[in-house]
Amino acid sequence: MVITELSSREREVIREKVQNQLEDLQGCHLLVVGDVGLDEYVIGEVRRISPEAPVPVVDVIKQERRLGLAANVAQNIVSLKGQVSLVGVIGEDEAGQQLFRLLEEGLVSYEGLVKDPSRPTTRKTRILAEHHHVVRVDQEKRDYLDSEIEGFLFQEIQQQLPSCKGVLLEDYGKGLFSREVTQRIIEICHQSNKQVIVDPHRTTPLEYYRGADVIKPNRDEALILSGVIGDELRDGPDTLVKVAETLLNKSQIKNLVMTLGKDGMLVFDGHRAVRIPTYAQEVYDVTGAGDTVLATIGMSWFSGWSLVESCVLANMAAGVVVQHVGCVPCKWEELKHFLDKYGDKV
Repeated sequence: MVITELSSREREVIREKVQNQLEDLQGCHLLVVGDVGLDEYVIGEVRRISPEAPVPVVDVIKQERRLGLAANVAQNIVSLKGQVSLVGVIGEDEAGQQLFRLLEEGLVSYEGLVKDPSRPTTRKTRILAEHHHVVRVDQEKRDYLDSEIEGFLFQEIQQQLPSCKGVLLEDYGKGLFSREVTQRIIEICHQSNKQVIVDPHRTTPLEYYRGADVIKPNRDEALILSGVIGDELRDGPDTLVKVAETLLNKSQIKNLVMTLGKDGMLVFDGHRAVRIPTYAQEVYDVTGAGDTVLATIGMSWFSGWSLVESCVLANMAAGVVVQHVGCVPCKWEELKHFLDKYGDKV
């Protein structure tokens, strides 16, 4: 398989869709299943080093709490004027209550969240000096779910599934996606004729995702999950093709989207490999950009756009959120403004 670029005809079709069919994506209802969490930001300034240890002292200016992990995927869907059902597991704690409040403020339904008293709600606290990360503190439990909680999870998925066009699985390696759980979710979705897009985690064995319809790793995840190493992993134009073909063959998944940061994306749609350029103009923080990409691909692909067309739109949406600091969703109005300004670059 050889990597190709977008043809002039494809560019023309995508520009036409962006201009005239974007509104058709509004109201698209997706099911998001995954690890949810609370993102906390402590923002300040560094003017001195602590006398107690050789570490910077951050004078706090403000603190913020935002939706994180799969909750940010769900928030992106709502911000892009879609509809979402969110299914995941949280703890019975203050962080869980704060998460509920943020979901309510973001108009994201949390009826599908299952409470597990044996685990804390995942919480990531980032301490920043202006735009620079000083340290991150994680509070979480990565153990797999017990059978009772798994049962509640499947009940919520089956209840939410009928009204949704498709399903997004967001794996952050926090214990939700055991092999049995992941395979059962994919089976339930396919029995209901719903396609599944997986955003994998580098520590989850590739076989867990077997049979999904699209897998969306970043470059590092793709290298790790493929297991292509040593002499097989040579620097060259066909390296990523080798990695992608290995991933697809091992997972029995037909389609793959590999995100490459500033180098854009590679899309393997079962027939060919296409390079999608990045459209970011200014990059302040890439945190959460993958969540935006997943949400945008889901909304457009499940609405009938091709995978390549969906990825072009997703790269545009990513270009919006990387202009912000921290984990923020892509807003419909911002995406429209970005498309009006840079859409002719497709």
